[in-house]
Amino acid sequence: MNRMNIAVFCSANNNIDPDYFHAAEELGRWIGENGHTLVYGGGNSGLMECIVGAVHEAGGRTIGVIPRIMEEGRRMSDYVDIEIPCEDLSDRKAIMMERSDEFYALPGGIGTIDEVFTVAAAATIGYHRKEGYTSQCKRLLG
Repeated sequence: MNRMNIAVFCSANNNIDPDYFHAAEELGRWIGENGHTLVYGGGNSGLMECIVGAVHEAGGRTIGVIPRIMEEGRRMSDYVDIEIPCEDLSDRKAIMMERSDEFYALPGGIGTIDEVFTVAAAATIGYHRKEGYTSQCKRLLG
């Protein structure tokens, strides 16, 4: 199996269904145990902190793409191995698409929905041919 950089978009909210934390932990453990690298938004709360902690504990590497406003507010996880600072959420999406081989989404809010559709739209018009949820989005939307 090739080692991949796997982007995961997900919630930074701590007040969500515990089953979602279990799913984030499972995915993070799989990423780490299989020698992959997590590329994510760099946050230290919610599913973001859960998945990055699971990757770290399983021996995987982590890349946090962190908007300056989060960095200034000290909302970056201590589990981030490589920090990539960026200006804003648009920069974060662009950097995550560039640095990742596959994309996955866990439950999240409006930011996660924005990320999902940005990556899917970029694939639709030919900016990338990377795997992950984009094929499922295309099927859902027709």
